Amino acid sequence: MATRIIVGLALGPAFLAALFFLPPPALGVIAAFIAAAASFELLRAAKVARRDGMYIFTAAAAALIPMGHAAGFGSWTARAVAVLLMAALFFSAVRRYGREGEIRFEHILVCLFGGVGIPLFLSALVQLKRFENGQFFVLLPVICAFTTDIGAYFAGVFLGKHRGITQVSPNKSLEGYVGGVVTGCLCMLLYGWLVERFGGLAVRQPVMALYGLLGSAVTELGDLSFSLIKRQYGVKDYGTLLPGHGGMLDRFDSTIFAAPMLLLLVEIFPAF
Repeated sequence: MATRIIVGLALGPAFLAALFFLPPPALGVIAAFIAAAASFELLRAAKVARRDGMYIFTAAAAALIPMGHAAGFGSWTARAVAVLLMAALFFSAVRRYGREGEIRFEHILVCLFGGVGIPLFLSALVQLKRFENGQFFVLLPVICAFTTDIGAYFAGVFLGKHRGITQVSPNKSLEGYVGGVVTGCLCMLLYGWLVERFGGLAVRQPVMALYGLLGSAVTELGDLSFSLIKRQYGVKDYGTLLPGHGGMLDRFDSTIFAAPMLLLLVEIFPAF
């Protein structure tokens, strides 16, 4: 627990500072590294066979998509990468069919999710940074995911009575899930006040509450979704890259879901 807290206190503020201060190209490089590492961890957890460059193709695709968004060619890059990755994977599968070590269709789907889905969701951070006042928008998914996780944890510890509502995480309680959503909403309202107070922007607080409600809900779904994958494949953590936290996927599972949700909300209902 001590290691987890120390690493969190060291990396959390540094990551927030990078999101706030770095320009989109530099942020794209960071997102590319996270996406590539996360895709590698996913393939390893799902026991995808390391043959015919499947890991290399998937990790390379995961890195290219955020960098394409950072360069302003996000949609084109995502389509091109998706087609090329799919072609490479199916070419290998067709070539190996009927032979020892053939590539299964479910492994192709895991590679497509890791090489296209995860980086596309994480690229929402780069897209948020490209908005006017993007330095404030880009913090929304990370703050929402972080505060929701904290609120859910402490609400579960101190108030949790109704546990086992899902076998994916049987120790988590209904009170914990509700506490996470409530905490996320309150912290979004607090963040809105800080942006208005110190950023000099007019903030619509009802919209910030909406960000908190939907962002927190999808944050908890993201956490459960990647826990489901670990349960089905019998792994405890996705990796050991971050001491006390596990791998990239263990740390950014909630953000992977929260980032595209907040991007969608910002595009439809800009709060400032």
